[in-house]
Amino acid sequence: MPLQHRSEDQLAISRKRKEKNVGRSANVDAANQNNGKILPRRWLQANLDETTNLHQLEALKVMTWNMLAQTLVRRELFPASDCLKASQREGMLFNEIIRSNADVICLQEVDRLERLTPILESSGYSYAFAAGPQKKHGCLIAFRTAQFEKVSDHTVLYDDAFVHPEGNSTYRKGSSFRTKNVGLMIALRRIDGKSERVVIATTHLFWHPRYSYERARQAGILLREVVAFRDQMGCAPWPCIIAGDFNFTPSDAAYSLLVGDDLLPEQETEICASRVVHVTIDPTIEIINGRSTEGDEGDPDRVITNARQANAEDGLLDIEEMVQFYQTGITLTSVYDHWASAEPNVTYGMRVPVHPSRRGRFEPIYTSYTHYWKTVLDYIFVISPAGYTCEVIGILEPPLEGDLTPGIPRKGVCGSDHISLVTRIGWSASKM
Repeated sequence: MPLQHRSEDQLAISRKRKEKNVGRSANVDAANQNNGKILPRRWLQANLDETTNLHQLEALKVMTWNMLAQTLVRRELFPASDCLKASQREGMLFNEIIRSNADVICLQEVDRLERLTPILESSGYSYAFAAGPQKKHGCLIAFRTAQFEKVSDHTVLYDDAFVHPEGNSTYRKGSSFRTKNVGLMIALRRIDGKSERVVIATTHLFWHPRYSYERARQAGILLREVVAFRDQMGCAPWPCIIAGDFNFTPSDAAYSLLVGDDLLPEQETEICASRVVHVTIDPTIEIINGRSTEGDEGDPDRVITNARQANAEDGLLDIEEMVQFYQTGITLTSVYDHWASAEPNVTYGMRVPVHPSRRGRFEPIYTSYTHYWKTVLDYIFVISPAGYTCEVIGILEPPLEGDLTPGIPRKGVCGSDHISLVTRIGWSASKM
């Protein structure tokens, strides 16, 4: 193709456009610097026993954070916030991510990729991204290119995943609601000449508070798929990190199933009460409130509507089947709970009674804090290699409730309605 020569007028117009773009970028950078102030948080370092010998796998610093997608921001949902515009939050979001100095970053509710990914790339990260069908936001895993190279990645769409080996498609899926949520996982290999690998997974499970069954189903599928992906990639001798916004509390059935605790009677009741089939699965159901959206997180409803009780043909797991679904021989360790903070005023168990024999009481007091909801939804889980124990070397301390009042996002505090979790972890040989 011959070169196309431009006239002087065209060149002048081009120069003006470039100058305008440069000016716009400079303004955005200045705005990000001015609006990038966030709440200082202490890094807590463990005093490891002198006899602790960390596995040859180098320690790993991991961050997880739900960024609050701009497409989900509504003034009526965040009446206490003073920074709901993208231009007001952007600097804080970027600062929070880069300040973590993490080796691996798991992000949820990621949109505006054209703004985020240049920041990641200029800071030395590569990334993988996945979103559900027609979803305007998704999950992203970033990793330092100076340390890792990607071996492979895999996305699981919970709506299409099976929980039964036989039967028709609907029965095999055993789903109660078509939510469009996904799990994203990648296998990483260190590039320093070692053969070390690690599997990183992130997810954002179904948001609706009453759908305990569907969240337990999705979490079980994620665990199964991560283990299968690990084995397929030849990473069985290496750890798996599963981090994200699980949309359940430490008192929820799915949490107990993941960490290996028996289900409590009240947890079984919650699962049974949510063993329903939504109109997104069965379109013959009459819509009674005009809404049938597939997991619209802007929906303020907190009750189950547009659904019927499940029957045997729907394939939903009963309690016994759900427990068996999780019996893979693998249980997860929650990093913040494992840390067992000595500061009770920043732990979940300070405000919600948790029996000492059960896990979850040392999770952060809050990971999401707004005018309407104040709860714990975010976790960093670990699957340790056989013969090794996870050692939490340090964590980013959760904020006090007073730091988050009256709610986030808030200028100078946090650009999202969730706080970030950051940890540095290693592995030591299990004591016989």
